[in-house]
Amino acid sequence: MHSIEGKDYIASLPFQVANVWATKYGLLFERSSSSHEVPPGPPREPLPTMFSMLHPLDEITPLVCKSGSLFGSARVQYVVDQAMKIVFLNINPSIVMTYDAVQNVHSVWTLRRVKSEEENAVLKFSEQGATPQNAVTSSSLTAHLRSLSKGDSPVASPFQNYSSIHSQSRSASSPSLHSRSPSISNMAALSRAHSPALGVHSFSGVQRFNLSSHNQSPKRHSISHSPNSNSNGSFLAPETEPIVPELCIDHLWTETVTNIREKNSQASKVFITSDLCGQKFLCFLVESQFQLRCVKFQESNDKTQLIFGSVTSIHAKDAAPVEKIDTMLVLEGSGNLVLYTGVVRVGKVFIPGLPAPSLTMSNTMPRPSTPLDGVNTPKPLSKLLGSLDEVVLLSPVPELRDSSKLHDSLYNEDCTFQQLGTYIHSIRDPVHNRVTLELSNGSMVRITIPEIATSELVQTCLQAIKFILPKEIAVQMLVKWYNVHSAPGGPSYHSEWNLFVICLLNMMGYNTDRLAWTRNFDFEGSLSPVIAPKKARPSETGSDDDWEYLLNSDYHQNVESHLLNRSLCLSSLEISKGKDKEFPHNLSLDSSTLLFTHIPAIFFVLHLVYEELKLNTLMGEGIGSLVDLLVQLARDLQLGPYVDHYYRDYPSLVRATGQMCTIDQGQTGFMHHPSFFTAEPPSIYHWVSSCLQGEGMPPYPYLPGICERSRLVVLSIALYILGDESSVSDEASQYLSKITITPQKLQVEQEEKRFSFRHSTSVSSLAERLVVWMTSVGFTLRDLETLPFGVALPIRDAIYHCREQPASDWPEAVCLLIGRQDLSKQACEGNLPRGKSSVTQVLSSDVPSGTEAEEEDDGMNDMNHEVMSLIWSEDLRVQDVRRLLQSAHPVRVNVVQYPELSDHEFIEEKENRLLQLCQRTMALPVGRGMFTLFSYHPVPTEPLPIPKLNLTGRAPPRNTTVDLNSGNIDVPPNMTSWASFHNGVAAGLKIAPASQIDSAWIVYNKPKHAELANEYAGFLMALGLNGHLTKLATLNIHDYLTKGHEMTSIGLLLGVSAAKLGTMDMSITRLLSIHIPALLPPTSTELDVPHNVQVAAVVGIGLVYQGTAHRHTAEVLLAEIGRPPGPEMEYCTDRESYSLAAGLALGMVCLGHGSNLIGMSDLNVPEQLYQYMVGGHRRFQAGMHREKHKSPSYQIKEGDTINVDVTCPGATLALAMIYLKTNNRSIADWLRAPDTMYLLDFVKPEFLLLRTLARCLILWDDILPNSKWVDSNVPQIIRENSISLSEIELPCSEDLNLETLSQAHVYIIAGACLSLGFRFAGSENLSAFNCLHKFAKDFMTYLSAPNASVTGPYNLETCLSVVLLSLAMVMAGSGNLKVLQLCRFLHMKTGGEMNYGFHLAHHMALGLLFLGGGRYSLSTSNSSIAALLCALYPHFPAHSTDNRYHLQALRHLYVLAAEPRLLVPVDVDTNTPCYALLEVTYKGTQWYEQTKEELMAPTLLPELHLLKQIKVKGPRYWELLIDLSKGTQHLKSILSKDGVLYVKLRAGQLSYKEDPMGWQSLLAQTVANRNSEARAFKPETISAFTSDPALLSFAEYFCKPTVNMGQKQEILDLFSSVLYECVTQETPEMLPAYIAMDQAIRRLGKREMSETSELWQIKLVLEFFSSRSHQERVQNHPKRGLFMNSEFLPVVKCTIDNTLDQWLRAGGGVCVRAYLSGQPVEESQLTMLACFLAYHSVPAPRHLPPMGLEGSTSFAELLFRFKQLKMPVRALLRLAPLLLGNPQPMVM
Repeated sequence: MHSIEGKDYIASLPFQVANVWATKYGLLFERSSSSHEVPPGPPREPLPTMFSMLHPLDEITPLVCKSGSLFGSARVQYVVDQAMKIVFLNINPSIVMTYDAVQNVHSVWTLRRVKSEEENAVLKFSEQGATPQNAVTSSSLTAHLRSLSKGDSPVASPFQNYSSIHSQSRSASSPSLHSRSPSISNMAALSRAHSPALGVHSFSGVQRFNLSSHNQSPKRHSISHSPNSNSNGSFLAPETEPIVPELCIDHLWTETVTNIREKNSQASKVFITSDLCGQKFLCFLVESQFQLRCVKFQESNDKTQLIFGSVTSIHAKDAAPVEKIDTMLVLEGSGNLVLYTGVVRVGKVFIPGLPAPSLTMSNTMPRPSTPLDGVNTPKPLSKLLGSLDEVVLLSPVPELRDSSKLHDSLYNEDCTFQQLGTYIHSIRDPVHNRVTLELSNGSMVRITIPEIATSELVQTCLQAIKFILPKEIAVQMLVKWYNVHSAPGGPSYHSEWNLFVICLLNMMGYNTDRLAWTRNFDFEGSLSPVIAPKKARPSETGSDDDWEYLLNSDYHQNVESHLLNRSLCLSSLEISKGKDKEFPHNLSLDSSTLLFTHIPAIFFVLHLVYEELKLNTLMGEGIGSLVDLLVQLARDLQLGPYVDHYYRDYPSLVRATGQMCTIDQGQTGFMHHPSFFTAEPPSIYHWVSSCLQGEGMPPYPYLPGICERSRLVVLSIALYILGDESSVSDEASQYLSKITITPQKLQVEQEEKRFSFRHSTSVSSLAERLVVWMTSVGFTLRDLETLPFGVALPIRDAIYHCREQPASDWPEAVCLLIGRQDLSKQACEGNLPRGKSSVTQVLSSDVPSGTEAEEEDDGMNDMNHEVMSLIWSEDLRVQDVRRLLQSAHPVRVNVVQYPELSDHEFIEEKENRLLQLCQRTMALPVGRGMFTLFSYHPVPTEPLPIPKLNLTGRAPPRNTTVDLNSGNIDVPPNMTSWASFHNGVAAGLKIAPASQIDSAWIVYNKPKHAELANEYAGFLMALGLNGHLTKLATLNIHDYLTKGHEMTSIGLLLGVSAAKLGTMDMSITRLLSIHIPALLPPTSTELDVPHNVQVAAVVGIGLVYQGTAHRHTAEVLLAEIGRPPGPEMEYCTDRESYSLAAGLALGMVCLGHGSNLIGMSDLNVPEQLYQYMVGGHRRFQAGMHREKHKSPSYQIKEGDTINVDVTCPGATLALAMIYLKTNNRSIADWLRAPDTMYLLDFVKPEFLLLRTLARCLILWDDILPNSKWVDSNVPQIIRENSISLSEIELPCSEDLNLETLSQAHVYIIAGACLSLGFRFAGSENLSAFNCLHKFAKDFMTYLSAPNASVTGPYNLETCLSVVLLSLAMVMAGSGNLKVLQLCRFLHMKTGGEMNYGFHLAHHMALGLLFLGGGRYSLSTSNSSIAALLCALYPHFPAHSTDNRYHLQALRHLYVLAAEPRLLVPVDVDTNTPCYALLEVTYKGTQWYEQTKEELMAPTLLPELHLLKQIKVKGPRYWELLIDLSKGTQHLKSILSKDGVLYVKLRAGQLSYKEDPMGWQSLLAQTVANRNSEARAFKPETISAFTSDPALLSFAEYFCKPTVNMGQKQEILDLFSSVLYECVTQETPEMLPAYIAMDQAIRRLGKREMSETSELWQIKLVLEFFSSRSHQERVQNHPKRGLFMNSEFLPVVKCTIDNTLDQWLRAGGGVCVRAYLSGQPVEESQLTMLACFLAYHSVPAPRHLPPMGLEGSTSFAELLFRFKQLKMPVRALLRLAPLLLGNPQPMVM
């Protein structure tokens, strides 16, 4: 079995499988029944025949069936009927079709999961049999299934021998039944898939049930018989639980057998098809009877059940569904291909190139017929078309395409075939609307069935009509249309609409030949015979109609208006008016046609489609064609208001008079006027306009699924303008009336509901609601661009609001809609694994290539230079760090040869000097690991490059090589082993945690040479630290550990533990316990585990159990701190590091638990630790290991007191970690430095450092970042008597030991400094930095002081290193220059007291300072502090192999404390990192109030738990807020993905890099002179402040002046200022709207308006800006720039008013008056009149007061009368003179 994820499984089944079916839940198996299976006797149950398996690792379970009986309850049982076969299984809906071979019927079942009561019923039923025998039987079934699926040895077949069951004892203990998770356990999975035992049986296992090899189906033959092997003779009653079934089938339907004589047979093909109206049918083909039976089914109202209807049989030899167009293709017995939709016949399919098998006219209804209908010879095509009056041939391949491409051998010009006998044999492989025909001669043809409609307009209209008609009529209408549309030699694409109109009108009863406008439709060639059957025989002589036809044609009209015509003075021919007058009498509608009664309904939905198309600027052409049809219908239905409505929209298309078709008054009664039909035409523009003015409107009618734009516009206006939040939430909105076929109650009370602007919520949230809702319904920017600009304006306004202050957690789609690509990219970049991060791609090329080629890799090439050059842009500190940390190049050995030195001595001198330098080189890799932390994504096909550790030198002047291996001096053995381990770790830590790494790659990196094993050991540890080691297979881990290589074990154990930090993982615990004798049972054999491996394992235990306070672990570790040396040599060397490790581990296990260590009070942990710290009598060893420690060591005499030198450091740090940050004073007082000389003499000065550190960590909140606090930790006696190191002579005193005092002093100071470092780790706290820097400087001066010898240089060096590390912790990742200078100075010091350990410390400090290349910082969480305590333990190794006090490998645990905190702004347009200003808000704490701080990113953020919010500040970039009060998850995920925060530059701004002071931006340039000339800025400057290519090219082509401009200058200025406005106001999307408005006004001025929609848009824009909701928004946000220029709108308004008023004066008044009184208007004035009416929203004449217009005497009376009509006063002022009879208009 193969899963989608690419896994594959092998499962052995206990039977042969006849068939497998994929279901919604899993697999379904049918067991193949064998011929000589013994039929079970009466008491026995047959075995189930169908089984399910839900997951490859699950067991198979029998299928249950629930068949409804007529009486009583349904019976639930296993499927045991041998005769039942599955013939079809569908996933959605989840149904199964079976065939019963005995009863010969098909049944349909629903497949679902078993309910618990059915489960019980089946199990009870099977277990409580009549006889005990029976009980055995039923469980024997489960026993067999179970034992067989486990893969045990074969058993005697249960079918042959029921009485003696040979069950294996093995299978009795089977795993529990309910562990049904996909991974039962790893071992189970392994054994199922890979166990070698299975290999033997997996083949024979098929015949396990010993069924015979003879299967019924001829396709499967199996040869082998398995022998009947009895494994045990003894009888064992199987103690097995029954198998719980998983799936159940419910009976739904069974076909009724009509005729007993007819032998029914199994269906050969089953499919589900739906008809054109969406009704579903289950069709099954019974080949033996040439029948396709179709059963209609539908969901019940509550969606829980399927209801099956009656069966319809269609005569068929083969069939296939055509899903795309909801039809199916049926091959009749005669060889005809027929298309059906559901059970309605659409027509025959004619395929050019295949002979039609029978051309006799067969019945249109399917009927059973003999296979041959009588075959005629095929006639030529042309005759064929003439003769087919009834039957329609569909041509699946339109003639326009070259059909010969179908199949070369099939298409001959004359339609005769090579073999005349070819006919279609079967249909196969239906996909979408394509299907393959198999011909009898073996060749195949792929055909395409044409779609229902190709043009969007026709599709929409058909959908709307289909929606409103009853289903049967809809199907008939669609069938008719489909026949017309797909007739042979089908139409070309652009005449589809004309064809549709004619077809539709014909079905409504029009005679389209006599209708003037449809007669002119120009079809290429002849009209298809279907449409115009009357034209089939044209009369020989012409008629007058032909002349009419010519005069009416488009061609004639074009010529008439042609210039040539005018110049020749040809008078235009008047079409005889008489003709027109005759038409109305003979044009009446035929009321018997299909759609006649539904004309009003169809008209209304087409009107809604028309309103919908008005909202899509791309459908302009379609609207025009639709208007013609609507006007014709409106006139015939005598709907004046609608005609008027269309006239106002398209004055040029709607003439005042037109052809009418009479509808008999008698017939109108038959017309079905639907309830939703309104006398007033619904108009979407009008609706929006009323909302903007705050007036009430009835709900807007809409067709669900068809008029989605109308719905969207209505609801968004309701939400945003009316402020009604509920409008988008609930489905049944008060603003929309859904149109349905069922008549609704008229909602009268809702008609005149006044909408008022509600002040429910703040405006911004309304805008947010709107934008979020629009994306949730799938609205995109593309859709917004196709909305007309007036309607889109409120939506754009909301978007503008949201763009200013978006929320950081919006989904990607919302961010795209509001135009914030920075946010959407942030949302989608999400978790893409990148080879290198997007930021890094440029980098490798930045490094100069010449130098790189010949040098070896120094392990630092993969750093992200682009980001680092932004962080540290002023200097080359990064190169300096690289130089200091590289260990791959030879060092310079500079020794002067004095005359008295012999050459040999000189060589030795050089080599000794090199040995000193190598101490430094070997200490470098730890620091390099810190610097390159997580900076590289490895290539899975190449091994990781590990730079080599170069321990050679070059001596000037001749650059001779100096080598340590020459044998001249003694080199310590194994000197480099730890150095190369660290080198491996450093290389491994480069790998980022997000990289794609697998087990194979880790093993693939294993080196070939044994000397590189240490590096590989380090590499393994590093992989653990960055979390990749969990991918290493258990097998490989075991492999590495058995090699017994000490380093590999250390690296592996620490790595695995770090990867499983705090998980208490059992398998890892076992792994570690093997290496810790104390965790093994006392009787176990003593394993010889190297000491360092034990240390690593103990720390590993601490890591795995970190923070869990696990009692047993704590108890063992507590005892291990004071583990005494054993009798032999064991445990005698390096005891200190073991004790320390146990202490650190104990501290980690109980990390921060303090006094509430639950269940450990009897262990007295703190007291025991105190004793370890200060000494005393050893307690008697309790626990299981007492035996081991009976006899004392023969080597070391310790007596019965505790050896404090060994146990103190571990105990001190354990106390520090247990009570970390608890501020527990009593424990802290134990750790005070002693304040009497006597006590001081008892404590090693070094331990004072640890005590001070521990005390400060416990009193976490008392740490203050100043030197006064540091000094306060020093006891009084020391402070008073300590010598200042600069004095020359020493004060002498007999009872004071000055040496002790001064050592104690420096160590206590160092301890306090280190605690300061922990407290402020990674915070870059300035006062902490200053304080520590002062102490570092002090220690540097002490070192050179004359009496430094009193304190001891070693002690001072140690303290200096500690302070330097503290300083680096505070400034971690920041790359601070002062600290870098200190590190660089100490790097140069070699020789003298400077040993390996101090170099290690200094370079660790350097590494911390540049942690992860500036991308990482340290955290102060408890676990981080624990990790840092291990890594920075303040006792440094004396030489490179020194692990006595502290295991060197632990130095790398700092990784567990590092966290990514660098935020890198990346410009979303250029995809490069840039600078951006951040405002960081801190939460208030006990030390400071809530404060804000400005940072220039890229920058390290403070720890996230301290922050409240982060904000990208303007004015350069779009603002962006990340709110951390909701949770830090979002920001954490950004930081972990390279910290990339996408930002978007605002228009008119330059980035900080190009323009640091902000003086070059566009706004700055023009702010100085805001006069009008400055407005027309030079288009060249635009490139400086926008990268939008559309704007740039607009500036290029429309704003650049050219020679002899003349008139155009004014337009150019306008365009320039508009462009300027758009760019500076950040609204480039308004540019098209400005220009459209300008164009519309110009067109109006030239009297060239052919449609008024643009005028409507301008009107909506003006209304939006004067609407109350907008006014209130402006008051609330005064500083937000207005959306459109405040100077532009009044000018627009004024210009339109002037143009219309001029027209009024120039004779328009007469027209208006004529219109209002209902008289005809002259043609030339029609368009301007429409503009006037639309713009001033003049009511239609039918709304005017009935008492006549002249009745009014004064303007006041007019005002009062027109109040109800909601007509604006402006318009009334213009109408008043006409209405009152004044000749002069009142407005000039």
